[in-house]
Amino acid sequence: MLKKLKLWAKKLKRQVFTLYFACKDERVPLYAKVFIVCVVAYAFSPIDLIPDFIPILGYLDDVILIPLGIYISLKLIPDNVIADCEMKAEEMMKQGKPKNWIVGSLILLIWLVIFIWVFFKVYQLIS
Repeated sequence: MLKKLKLWAKKLKRQVFTLYFACKDERVPLYAKVFIVCVVAYAFSPIDLIPDFIPILGYLDDVILIPLGIYISLKLIPDNVIADCEMKAEEMMKQGKPKNWIVGSLILLIWLVIFIWVFFKVYQLIS
């Protein structure tokens, strides 16, 4: 059971990297790229829609939303593009995950702005 779960997780990871490369491909339509960017950003984001510390519900978004987003994204991409991107993803997984500090900093900045905005709204309600 645990072995199957690990294989499933590895397959999902490979598919997320496949989508990452598909975003950069000019053969993918714009509407698909927009959806794919959202799925990849959510998959790589350390912040979840439902925090993982909430029992059972915390992992539901990881188990349902990400695979569903990947499935829909793969349906939006032409088969020949998927084949090319899968080869690139396999190669990348052998080398290790890339680290993009600019995108990571941008995500943190967005969450910081949201946190500050919420803080001021709550402060205005209290005062």
